[in-house]
Amino acid sequence: MKFIETTDKSTGEEIKLSYGDYGKGQPIVLIHGWPSSKEMWEYQINDLVNAGFRVVKYDRRGFGKSSKPWDGYDYDTFADDLSAVIEKLDLKDAVLVGFSMGGGEVARYLSKHGSNRIAKAVLVSSVLPYLQKASDNEDGVSRDVFEDMLKQIKEDRIGFLEGFGKSFFGVNLINKPVSAAYLDYFRNLASVASARSTQEAAKAFAGTDFRQDLKSFDIPTLIIHGTSDKIVPIQASSDLTAKLIPDAIYKKYEGAPHGLFFTEKEQFNQHLIDFISTGALQANSWDQEAAVPVSGQDI
Repeated sequence: MKFIETTDKSTGEEIKLSYGDYGKGQPIVLIHGWPSSKEMWEYQINDLVNAGFRVVKYDRRGFGKSSKPWDGYDYDTFADDLSAVIEKLDLKDAVLVGFSMGGGEVARYLSKHGSNRIAKAVLVSSVLPYLQKASDNEDGVSRDVFEDMLKQIKEDRIGFLEGFGKSFFGVNLINKPVSAAYLDYFRNLASVASARSTQEAAKAFAGTDFRQDLKSFDIPTLIIHGTSDKIVPIQASSDLTAKLIPDAIYKKYEGAPHGLFFTEKEQFNQHLIDFISTGALQANSWDQEAAVPVSGQDI
């Protein structure tokens, strides 16, 4: 098992970040979502390595096999942890792929640490730019939704995770895009996180305003989001982000849920490879025409 050691700037506590490192070539850093771990990227690793890339995945503090301190679940700290991964592995010309709350790490990293080591960014089902509804963010999600979620986590975290997984992958009476076994696996990955980190990270992704951070995106960026996402509604997130990042490529997956990295894995993997390799999305079985960057619009 591999770990990157870093020191928490606030507490001085030593933090160990569990990571995996595969392949050779341009590095891709995969940043997992809440409340899962780096293992969520299982179905991306082979395709990316076989396409000629070096792939790094790591567990956010509090999740997976990484250290689980009591504090430090804010995006400044998360971004510093990401920086430690990049610096200690000496990654250059890297591509950051942030899923869900991982999009926040990408944004805060770029605003705090700059893009000297970063070539491109990919935001997938991302919480950007500001998920919680506010007086200047009318398209956001009501605070009551997050308060109810935290209440359920405190009362029965594992029970919450079971129901959350179904919404995450768009499972209902008619649509069953994942097996019951995979739902159990997802719940088990999420259950490894500490109760404290699960709650505090949720507060961070719900309440952090990244609108100023988006001004730091000076690299080619791909945005991917499912139109049927029930966890991070597209209207409150990527529809707005696409207008705030100049020349971003915005790809909507019609009918896809939050967990599109699994339910749409073939399309998703090909789009990652296309964008990282060429800066555009090529014509394929999912798209009748090749995609090109369109500032502030979807393709």
